[in-house]
Amino acid sequence: MSRAFPSSLPLSRHRIDRDHDTRSDPAALDRLWSSERARVLVLHRGLALASTGSDPEGWDGFGEPPADRRTELALLRPDELGADSDSADSDSADSESADNDSADTHTADTAAGQVRLYLGILLDADDRPTGAPVFAVTVPDARADALVAERPGASWVNLRLVATELDDSAAGVFTEALAMMNWHAVSSHCPRCGATTTVETGGWVRRCTVEGVELFPRTDAAVIVGIVDAEERLLLGSNALWEKNRYSLLAGFVEPGESLEAAAIREIAEESGVVIADPEYVGSQPWPFPASLMVGFMARVADDGAAGERPDGDEIVDLRWFSREEIVDPDNGILLPGPSSIARAIIERWYGGPLLPRNTPSDVVLPADAAADERPVPSGSGEG
Repeated sequence: MSRAFPSSLPLSRHRIDRDHDTRSDPAALDRLWSSERARVLVLHRGLALASTGSDPEGWDGFGEPPADRRTELALLRPDELGADSDSADSDSADSESADNDSADTHTADTAAGQVRLYLGILLDADDRPTGAPVFAVTVPDARADALVAERPGASWVNLRLVATELDDSAAGVFTEALAMMNWHAVSSHCPRCGATTTVETGGWVRRCTVEGVELFPRTDAAVIVGIVDAEERLLLGSNALWEKNRYSLLAGFVEPGESLEAAAIREIAEESGVVIADPEYVGSQPWPFPASLMVGFMARVADDGAAGERPDGDEIVDLRWFSREEIVDPDNGILLPGPSSIARAIIERWYGGPLLPRNTPSDVVLPADAAADERPVPSGSGEG
């Protein structure tokens, strides 16, 4: 795997030591919370408080985002949280239940409203600990409105929309905090007996109040595959839930008792009728909407594997093969995944560099016969 590829995955970036040892020491956590260097990432309905920047107006994550934007998260001191900060002072506080309206916002505010989540210690540019502990909390609607009103230029931002505008530290803590708070939002009661659960270990464990069993966060693995045919074309599909001009790589969840490679072969066959051979891992990226880990592969169509290709009609309603020239044709009429997704990174890996319209000057040379999964990604393509 090219070293450049992981750097092209915005949500895989991080600059934080998760400091596992301290999580199990409540006294140490209290000391860190009370220290002058402590900072808190504030979440509300799946969004994070930003000191500067905002969600791009009129852009939903598909296609090209507005250029020349920068977002900085607001990492507050604990005493800046206001009245609600007292409710986050104890690992053992009970959490209340919550309804969740959508996977994207996956509201953690009520169920996780009592959680003081310890994210870890920030690292500097040389990956040395800075000594600055970072926590995350969620706030209810009224406090969320007040936090913005108290800070000119502040706003609530969506990770999917601003990921590439964040630096490594901010991208890492936002991704970590959102994934964890989404888990807390659906874990207020024990899945075994229905009893309430309490928060332990800096927010990384919940315990059943009746059976005493520990409950741990879960991550749902999903495979996503760049499929290339004998003519070096890439297969993209249009999902039934999207507008019909939107295309991306095919993907699906890993089933119990299944390897990642087997899941890739099965999902592609189910969704497209295409049979792939020897899927090769290229990289992974967390996708906390609400709790996925996207595991990326490149694969070639097996001999006669493209015969009878057809969308499944349920999840995928259209399939198209694209050459490198076609994928950047400004008249192709399609929108591709935005730069926060691993799908975009895999497409650009196949293409050989950043996707630019065909009439835009580019240093990328389009080889006609090089294997897509063997070409190194040119430096500079791993943005975000």
